[in-house]
Amino acid sequence: MADEIHPQVRIVVQPYASALPLGFLAFGIGMFLLAATGTGWVDVTQAKPTGLLLVSFVFPLEFLACVIAFLARDSASAASLGVFAGSWAAVGGALIAGTPGELSPALGYYLIAFAIVVVLLGIAALFGKPMIAILLFVAAVRAALGAVYELGGGTSWQTAGGWVALGIFVVAMYGGLAFLLEEGMGKTVLPLWRKGGAREAIEGGLGPQLQRLESEAGVRHTL
Repeated sequence: MADEIHPQVRIVVQPYASALPLGFLAFGIGMFLLAATGTGWVDVTQAKPTGLLLVSFVFPLEFLACVIAFLARDSASAASLGVFAGSWAAVGGALIAGTPGELSPALGYYLIAFAIVVVLLGIAALFGKPMIAILLFVAAVRAALGAVYELGGGTSWQTAGGWVALGIFVVAMYGGLAFLLEEGMGKTVLPLWRKGGAREAIEGGLGPQLQRLESEAGVRHTL
């Protein structure tokens, strides 16, 4: 038949470690820094050191997790990690280049667009990883609060965004630990509430996954 795979065709899949523990933990640290800034735990004069930490620590780890996720053929996770990696670099760079305490309308409009993209990523995640979807939706809210502040809405918006970022930090630490335990013990220890294809990929056998292999990016002829 025309759609049969030639017996000489071989597909080699390189095994990679999961990028999600690193991505979640780095993401959480970044959110904690934003929480400390937004709630006033650190003085406004510390904006530049905060930006430097985002660029030098959070961004490269998130970017590395993004690359690993792409190599592991997890497009949804890779897209989310990549978007946030770019965000850490952008926000960190804006803090380094800006004047401490001065509003940045350009950053505000960027955060609006970023929040919209994160909502779209959250909608896609709902069908397989609802916990990640909820985290993305809350992160979009935090970005929107930051946007209102940067566009002149007042410091109360920044403070609210800081407390939301603190909540995201807690969830990110839970997620990082849950994925680490799952990888180390070979089974789900802390609930991650996967469903659909995401749950089947962890709990199901190899056969159903191989049946879809010919249509995946990197195997099919075009994207």
